[in-house]
Amino acid sequence: MRRFTRTFLVLFTLVLVALTVVASQSAQAQTFKVLHTFTGGADGGYPYAGLTMNRAGNLYGTAGGGGNTGGNCGNAGCGTVFKLAHVGSGWVFTPIYSFTGGNDGSTPEAGVVFGPDGSLYGTTGYGGQYGNGIVFNLKPSPTACKAALCPWTETVLYSFPAGDSPLPLGDVVFDQVGNLYGSTLRGGSGCVYGCGTVYKLTSSRGAWTLSAVYDFQGTTDGAGPYGVTLDNAGNLYGAADDGGAYNEGTVFQLTTSGSGFIENTLHAFKYSEGIFPESGLILDGSGNLYGSTTGGGDSSGTIFEMTPSDNGWSYMVLYKFALKYGAPLDAPLAIDTAGNLFGTVNRGSNGGAIFKLSPGSGGWTFTSLYEFSGGSDGGGPLGNVAFDASANLYGTTEYGGTKGGVCDPNGCGVVWEITP
Repeated sequence: MRRFTRTFLVLFTLVLVALTVVASQSAQAQTFKVLHTFTGGADGGYPYAGLTMNRAGNLYGTAGGGGNTGGNCGNAGCGTVFKLAHVGSGWVFTPIYSFTGGNDGSTPEAGVVFGPDGSLYGTTGYGGQYGNGIVFNLKPSPTACKAALCPWTETVLYSFPAGDSPLPLGDVVFDQVGNLYGSTLRGGSGCVYGCGTVYKLTSSRGAWTLSAVYDFQGTTDGAGPYGVTLDNAGNLYGAADDGGAYNEGTVFQLTTSGSGFIENTLHAFKYSEGIFPESGLILDGSGNLYGSTTGGGDSSGTIFEMTPSDNGWSYMVLYKFALKYGAPLDAPLAIDTAGNLFGTVNRGSNGGAIFKLSPGSGGWTFTSLYEFSGGSDGGGPLGNVAFDASANLYGTTEYGGTKGGVCDPNGCGVVWEITP
């Protein structure tokens, strides 16, 4: 069920691909375009996460495979971090870091984010000093690069310790003073094999120190958090895909209290309203939370909203997915200034969809913006949707694209764009 169980079963061919732009397809007055097709070579392959955009409109992301081969990486590769630069009316693709599977990590399953210093931060699911993943920082070369490819420099901020594989998932986030927060799906002091943790990394004189914010116990608090988000007061919010009163997941809040945090379970999922959330939450400007579930509702998951009040938090289902979608939502939603929600539905190598939920006086309206075929246009979108000031949408798919070599039989994935 979870994306970290996917393995690469085909031979690896080292190929570097620059800009790839294919013919566009139309859907619902939108224009769909593939910006890059992954080869599983030096460019990477199988991107699990979505994209991050900087102020200049360039896109950054991670690929779970490809890059370096041999040694710790085998034929499948240990994954890459890449950049798509917006040049004129086109895009130029560049891999900026290839993991080796040693102390520098392996298999990034979350995206990268910009920290307060303007450089990139992220995690890997494996590798590091103990093989259990790392938190890393990437910085560009301080001097002008004369080569076509100019790798960035990685610094390992933390290697997760030996023991039950913690599996850091979800993008990291920063508070207003530069502390970094994230979560692990497993590990921690709760449960036999660890029910997951929320952690904090604090920097002092260039060194980073990890402290546990909360260890899930697998009871009413939940188990298996998929990332956290911060409000302006420094409180953390997230969803756990197991545990709770009905053993079908929870929404949790971690509120600041002195030098620590106190956990509050805001909601326990049950089948009729959606179960097993496997993505993080987002906040709007009014402090409302939005998220998704991978099952329940009408069998294929739901989109939900949680609204705060003086009497606590209220839960409301905004949309129930019909059986035809038949696959989970694996990434946080995105929200624009008009309050529209955007997300992806994953059908694996068979396809998937990009959708929009629009609020109105009569409720929320669902619009399918694009349906993936699983072919050259991509298939199996796992990551979140990003958008720019012109309302163009961007994202990735794990599968699809050009098939052949290491990418048989399902393809190594694509980066896509939808323009209004």
